[in-house]
Amino acid sequence: MQIHYLEIVTKDVDATCATYAQLHGVSFGDADAGLGGARTAPLPGGGMLGVRAPMHDAEEPVVRPYLLVDDVEAAAAAAVESGAEIAHPPMELPGHGTFAIFIQGGIHHGLWQL
Repeated sequence: MQIHYLEIVTKDVDATCATYAQLHGVSFGDADAGLGGARTAPLPGGGMLGVRAPMHDAEEPVVRPYLLVDDVEAAAAAAVESGAEIAHPPMELPGHGTFAIFIQGGIHHGLWQL
């Protein structure tokens, strides 16, 4: 199991990026429109950390890990079979891969296929 993308949705992107930079010595890039405006920094061993603002008024702050999978459609189906609810069906992000989000036990989980 490997986290490919760790997403932090917060109303204070700059302060969150500054804290992670100070605590962990990471450098964040400019906002990436393909990732909802997230500022990203590399994770050790591959993958990335993305910090972005909510994309609409109803979106709450959340920390959501996206696990790397070989087949996002099959993984989403397996999550549903295990009792999860799909919050966002698989969708391709050009240049980044395909993601999906499910909720199980009140916790947001992400899937990511390269």
